[in-house]
Amino acid sequence: MLFKNILKKFTSLIVALVTSVLFAAPAYASKIGDSKLAKGTENLANDASTWLLFIAPIVGGCFIVYFFIRRSGADEMDQKKWNNRITTAIISTIGAVIGISLLSIVLSYYQ
Repeated sequence: MLFKNILKKFTSLIVALVTSVLFAAPAYASKIGDSKLAKGTENLANDASTWLLFIAPIVGGCFIVYFFIRRSGADEMDQKKWNNRITTAIISTIGAVIGISLLSIVLSYYQ
């Protein structure tokens, strides 16, 4: 008997909460996307992605050239390590360019 009363009160509470949430109108709704902070952050992200798209291949290319120079002066054992570093630098540069390009594509949808 006690369990039935508790269950009945609990279900009425849940129904009341769900009903109030579904039919409640927001008292005040501000547009965050139109604020100066949101627009400034969006512009900053667009500018940063544009600069990074040009800087990433240049920095990656510099590292690759440096690793080739170091590999040419290394002995046979160290050449394997420099080959691994060159491969890692190439993959990282390609990954950076692809990541920045995807970021630019995603950000272009918010304009």
